[in-house]
Amino acid sequence: MATRYLVLGAGKQGLAAGYDFARFGDAETVTIADANLRAAETGAHRLNTLLNTSTVKPENADVTNLNNLRKLMRQSDVCLSAVPYYFNFDLSGLAIESQCHFCDLGGNTGIVWKQHGLNDAAKRAGLTIAPDCGLAPGMANILAAYGIRNINKPQGAYIRVGGLPQNPRPPLGYSLFFNIEGLTNEYFGKAQVLRGGEVTEVDTFTELEEMDFPAPIGRCEAFMTAGGTSTCPWTFAGQLQEYDEKTIRYPGHYEKMKTIHDLGLLDLKPVSVKEQSVVPRDVFHAVVTPLLKSEDPRDVVLLRVIITEEDGKITMDLIDYYDETTGFSAMQRTTGFGAAMVGIMISKGELPTGTVRIEEVVDGKKYLDEMTRRNLTVKISES
Repeated sequence: MATRYLVLGAGKQGLAAGYDFARFGDAETVTIADANLRAAETGAHRLNTLLNTSTVKPENADVTNLNNLRKLMRQSDVCLSAVPYYFNFDLSGLAIESQCHFCDLGGNTGIVWKQHGLNDAAKRAGLTIAPDCGLAPGMANILAAYGIRNINKPQGAYIRVGGLPQNPRPPLGYSLFFNIEGLTNEYFGKAQVLRGGEVTEVDTFTELEEMDFPAPIGRCEAFMTAGGTSTCPWTFAGQLQEYDEKTIRYPGHYEKMKTIHDLGLLDLKPVSVKEQSVVPRDVFHAVVTPLLKSEDPRDVVLLRVIITEEDGKITMDLIDYYDETTGFSAMQRTTGFGAAMVGIMISKGELPTGTVRIEEVVDGKKYLDEMTRRNLTVKISES
């Protein structure tokens, strides 16, 4: 039976998810909804042209107005949220009320736990709510869970992941490939990890390490950020001694951003400036976003997942580049496609009802096979 998909947000990740639904999801319709109707129309036209179809439809909808969304959700089977993470709890509740399955890109574990509070309501409605389905959180944790289940006596799981410009430029050696609010959400606060088998909070922008990738990438750095582990520390507590996730950047980025972080320029507490109350992080977003936008769309996503045991380890590496044919960035392919893959599994009834932890319910082998269909090739090695 064909599926009616609804994608909230006509930005980069939303369009990538819509493309994947239309291509691989046995879609009756794919509705791209955005507060900016022109963006939705332009995006829908692009996807229909790429796929030579008329399946993708634009709609004008603002996620701050749930009443307007209710009708769209009631007309849909699966809704994917590609809007900022702080909308996802209310959207999950609306999806349950509207009899529509729901998944999202997530990124904030506090919001995810609120969504898990809707578990009983989702079960009663016979619906699946799947938070944190993007790249990290999302794809990285599904791969980690697959590795954990395929090693004899797993001890630790370590995720290293980042999206980078192929041609870095000053001042930060970085370009924006997704919403800057998602970026600073990762950079600020506490990270939940497993240490000594117990869930522990550690500060972001700590535990700097260096790592190497094949040419032309070379040497990179990685440091602790928030949100990427999702619910995995709780899921694997008692099974593993360690579970953590760090963000990969080119050398030098850490020191520059840590200075900004330590100066309080990412704080959420308002300060008074010339008798005006301003939030430092809002100012940072406004000033920095234009500087980090690039006309060069070519990027690369680096994902390394290491699962250790007493006498060895499994390493899973994914290196994905901007796709010249479709114009989708590597970040869109890994994040948008990754979330859509979960949405398609939901549409097929492959995930249980309720609010689910994807590391528990997604079949890792099947997920890897679906990645391969999308030319997202994971190299797995054992030592």
